[in-house]
Amino acid sequence: MRRQKRDQSERAFQKGYMAGVNGKNKEQCPHEQEAIRQQWLTGWREGRTDQWDGYTGVSGLHKVEIR
Repeated sequence: MRRQKRDQSERAFQKGYMAGVNGKNKEQCPHEQEAIRQQWLTGWREGRTDQWDGYTGVSGLHKVEIR
């Protein structure tokens, strides 16, 4: 049975979140399409907020499901 591809916007959010938690700059967003870019930036903002709040390492694993 074939695996279904993940939703591109969901994947962009997760990648943006991981970039934010790791302290990367939002200018490193790899997406050109506006809707996908917005999802990445939303994830990045949430990741930065979690980094500032101390949700890094093991304490932040519950935030994003890594596949």
